[in-house]
Amino acid sequence: MTSVGTQDITPSPQSPGQPVKSSYVWKIAISAAFGGLLFGYDWVVIGGARQFYEQYFHLASAAQIGWANSCALVGCLLGSLVAGSLSSHYGRRKALLLSAVIFCVSSTTTGWAHSFSVFILSRIAGGMAIGLSSNVSPLYISEISPAAVRGRLVSLYQFAIVIGILMAQVVDWLIARPIPTDITDSAVFASWNVQYGWRWMFTAISAPAFVFIFTSLFLPESPRWLLVKNHEDEARTILERLGGDAYAHAEIQAIENAVRAENAERLSAHKLLTRGVGRMLFIGIGLAVLQQWSGINVLFNYAEEVYRSAGYATNDIFVNIIITGAINLIFTVLAMTLVDRIGRRPLILFGCFGIGIAHLLSALAYHAHWNARAVLIFTLSAIGCYALTLAPVTWVLISEIFPNEIRSQAVSVCVTALWAASFLLTYSFPVMNKDLGTRGAFLAYGIICILGGLMNKQFLPETKGRPLEQIEIHMR
Repeated sequence: MTSVGTQDITPSPQSPGQPVKSSYVWKIAISAAFGGLLFGYDWVVIGGARQFYEQYFHLASAAQIGWANSCALVGCLLGSLVAGSLSSHYGRRKALLLSAVIFCVSSTTTGWAHSFSVFILSRIAGGMAIGLSSNVSPLYISEISPAAVRGRLVSLYQFAIVIGILMAQVVDWLIARPIPTDITDSAVFASWNVQYGWRWMFTAISAPAFVFIFTSLFLPESPRWLLVKNHEDEARTILERLGGDAYAHAEIQAIENAVRAENAERLSAHKLLTRGVGRMLFIGIGLAVLQQWSGINVLFNYAEEVYRSAGYATNDIFVNIIITGAINLIFTVLAMTLVDRIGRRPLILFGCFGIGIAHLLSALAYHAHWNARAVLIFTLSAIGCYALTLAPVTWVLISEIFPNEIRSQAVSVCVTALWAASFLLTYSFPVMNKDLGTRGAFLAYGIICILGGLMNKQFLPETKGRPLEQIEIHMR
C-alpha cells in the first residue's frame, strides 16, 4: 500500500470509455463555477462602495467601520459549517441552488438597506452564500469531472473568482466615475453616490446571481452522491451522458467498490485518524490556512496602505491595483493549463517558496528604502505565483483527497478553516503593520510561506490524473 508522504500515487490507465462529450462536462463545470464569480464580486465590491455607505450610515468609530467591512466573514464561517451537512443530506445541486438564491436576495437587501442593522444582516447572509458556494462548487465539479481533466475543471472555480473580482472593480468604477452630463458641481454627484451609487454597486450582483439560479435548476446531481444514496439508475443515466456506456460502467464499478470498502469499515472519529484520513484532514486544513496566511489577500484588501507606504501617490496606487488584477487573471488562466500537466504537488511547492521569496524581497525593499517600483515588482511576483499555484490548486486538492462518504463534511471543515484564517488575516494586518511596520508584516508572511513549503514537501501527495476512488484507496 502506497504511503501518504512524499511519494506520488502511481498513475494508472484511464477508465475505459474515455469521455467523448467534453463540451457537456465543461458546460456543467462552468455553470457550477458561477458560485465563484459571485464570491469574487461580493468579496471585492465593498471596496468601491465603502467610502459612500460609511457616509450614508454615519459610521465614525473604527469598530463600526471594521465590523461593516468584515461582518461578511462571519457569514462565510456559518455557511461553511452547514455546507457539509446540507450537501450530504440534500445533494450538491440543491446546495448550489440555495447559495444562488441567497446571493440574489442578499445583494438586493444589502443595496437597498436603510438601516445599518439591515445592512449588516444582509452582508452576513451574503457571506453565508459565499461559504456555501466555496464548499459545494469545487466539490461538485470534482465529483462530476473525469480524472484526466478534473484539475483544470476545478480550477474554473478560481478563474470565476478572478472574473468576479474584475467585474466588481469595473462596476464600481462605472458607477462612481463622474457622469458626463450638465452636472458641474462635484458635491452634487458625491451626494448621489452616498445616497444611491453604493446601492447599485451591491445590487448589480443580482443579475449574475439570477443566471446562477437558472443554470442550477438544470444541473445534474453528482453521480457519486446519487450512488451513495442508492440511486443507481439516475447515476448511470448521468454518467452515460458524460461519457457513454463503457465510461458509466467503469465509474459505477469504481464508486461502488469504494462505498463497499467504506461500509465494511464505518468511519468514526477514531477510525478517521487510524485510516489516514486524519492526516488528509491535517493536510487539507493546512493548505486552506496557508492559502490565506500566504498574505496575498493583504495585497488586495490593503493595497492602498501597502503601496502608499512604499511611496506611491494616489493615482499611481489606482493604476497598481488594476495591474494586480490583470496579473491575477493572466496567471489564473495559465494555472488552468498546467494543473493537469505538471501536477498539484509541484505547483504547490513552487507557490510556497516563490511567494515566500517575493515577500522576503519586499521586506528587504522596505527596510533598505529601495525605489517604490521594486515593491511593485515583488508584490506582482507574489500575486503571479499565488494565482498560478495556491489560489486554484488548494481548491482542487481539498475537493479530491477525501473519501466519498465524508468528502462534503471534510471539505466543509477545510473551508471553514480557510475563512477563519481569512478573518484573522484581515484583522491582524493593521495591528502588524502598526507594531512591526510593513516590512515586518511581509517578513512574517514570507516565513510562513517557506515553512508551509517545507511541510508540504514532507506530507503532500500527488493526485494528478487519478480517479477519486483510487485516490481514496491510496490515502488509507
